[in-house]
Amino acid sequence: MNKVDYDRALYYTHRSEWDNLLILMVRTKDNLLSKKIEHFLHAYNFSHDYDEIESKLYTLFRYIEHANFTIGLEETIASTEEHYINM
Repeated sequence: MNKVDYDRALYYTHRSEWDNLLILMVRTKDNLLSKKIEHFLHAYNFSHDYDEIESKLYTLFRYIEHANFTIGLEETIASTEEHYINM
């Protein structure tokens, strides 16, 4: 997982930079992030139901939040293990 991808997804979504979000969707190695972006962009471009668009956006945000939390947790565990190994 690349934390930069999640930061970019948040930034592009906040700034409504849909072209850059589409490029990120194609380039990211995280298949779930790519799929969440795809679903959101499809709803944004083709759906007339605001509730669906909002639902896809919040699903994307929840996944980004989960991924960032998981990466932070992995980094904390790795640094703790390194600390105990070097003792």
